[in-house]
Amino acid sequence: MKVVLPMAGFGTRLRPLTWSKPKPLVQVAGKAILGHVLDMFCRLPDLEEVVFIVGFLGEQVQDYVHRTYPDLKASYVEQKDLLGQSQALWLARDHLKGPVIISFVDTLMDTDFARAIRNRKHAVAWVKHVEDPRRFGAATIGPDGRVKRLVEKPSTMDNKLVVVGTYYLPSGAGLVGAIQRQMERGETIGEEYYLADALNLMLADGMHMEVEEVAHWEDCGKPETLLHANRWLLERSHGNSAPSGKDGVVIVPPVFIDPDAVVEQSVIGPNVSLAAGCRVEQSIIRDSIVDEKAEIARMVVSESLIGSQAKLLGKFETFLVGDSSEMRMG
Repeated sequence: MKVVLPMAGFGTRLRPLTWSKPKPLVQVAGKAILGHVLDMFCRLPDLEEVVFIVGFLGEQVQDYVHRTYPDLKASYVEQKDLLGQSQALWLARDHLKGPVIISFVDTLMDTDFARAIRNRKHAVAWVKHVEDPRRFGAATIGPDGRVKRLVEKPSTMDNKLVVVGTYYLPSGAGLVGAIQRQMERGETIGEEYYLADALNLMLADGMHMEVEEVAHWEDCGKPETLLHANRWLLERSHGNSAPSGKDGVVIVPPVFIDPDAVVEQSVIGPNVSLAAGCRVEQSIIRDSIVDEKAEIARMVVSESLIGSQAKLLGKFETFLVGDSSEMRMG
């Protein structure tokens, strides 16, 4: 079994965090998004190789995997021209042999991959019912339970069964041929080749694809969804039991506080991740992610993403406020 992770995009929806690091290395619940993704797949008993399709600052991905998952057999393919998902996979075509899982790196989910594909001879698309499918891809299911067609970014809300960005193919070779046909025909959306169109060619040729609905799914592609994923992961025991016994420090779980973070005279939590080297003094932080070596002092911070080595330094004010007065800060 091979797992292929396309991750060459610029991650523009998470800027400015992604000016200095690729999106997969943005922190959530104590580790990089990529770390949570790899943890999902490293449990596969027959995992042979993970193929990373990298682009902007891809050397950081390689360094992270080497340091954090030293025993993982990893290969790297560079996508210089961002012409879409299918083009990314075409560049990795030498690795698309035998059974393969393709997953986009901003997708976290609660599912048992090993059970879902055990002894399965057919393709699988992991899906979830959502209220608004329009920024995802939707799966149309026939009366026999098989996938008839995939629709990328549907314009209506008629079909709310969306594909969560993960597919299993018993043989990747057929996908390579479908992508070649797709590119020869110039089948693009906004000048990008989407994987859904290549898979539709395979479905039209008779490929048997079934769906596997996930118990839970988190999209880490936008600030608000990344914070939601942080809350979900912390509630699922990805937090730690940082003590609140230190004078002047109150911890409201769930939180993740790296052992190398320094917290003084502050209230931390709920739903806060503090990475290594952070320093927090005389502040209140809730529902936020603070990256490595950031410094926060004399601040109240909520629903925020704070980048590595960033500094938020406030000051205390003195007021004389009369009766029946109202003052609003910010």
